[in-house]
Amino acid sequence: MLLLEAKTNIAVREKPTGPKLITPDACAKFLSPMEDMGQEAFVVMTLTTKSDVIQKHLVSLGTLNSSLVHPRETFRPAILDCAAAIIVAHNHPSGDPTPSAEDIKITKQLVQAGQTLGIKVLDHVIIGSSEPGLFQHFISLREAGLVEF
Repeated sequence: MLLLEAKTNIAVREKPTGPKLITPDACAKFLSPMEDMGQEAFVVMTLTTKSDVIQKHLVSLGTLNSSLVHPRETFRPAILDCAAAIIVAHNHPSGDPTPSAEDIKITKQLVQAGQTLGIKVLDHVIIGSSEPGLFQHFISLREAGLVEF
């Protein structure tokens, strides 16, 4: 009976609930509500093998300029959702999406952890300002070549 329940839960979790996230621009649009947050929020989008969003999960809600992120908490929802891949993202309340040294460091750690778990990290998108012309709207660490995915 327990095995049957597990199979039922897995089947439900694999159903996508969001859009297909193939480009950083699609991620930024999906995460646009984060643009105006007054504190950093780190989220993980769990994805199917076809890059459809299974679920968006808040991993950490931080302060004005930092949030605590660890691979354990980042991959927990991915494992529970039976995700094939993830995209991680966070916002910079200052409006400037330029990644910090810590942003790059944690992304490298997440990519390595994902390789161990068999869950691919596709990108880390940093959301910036929603005000046109103030700063760049977002930065994709993959697109910028700052981390090898």
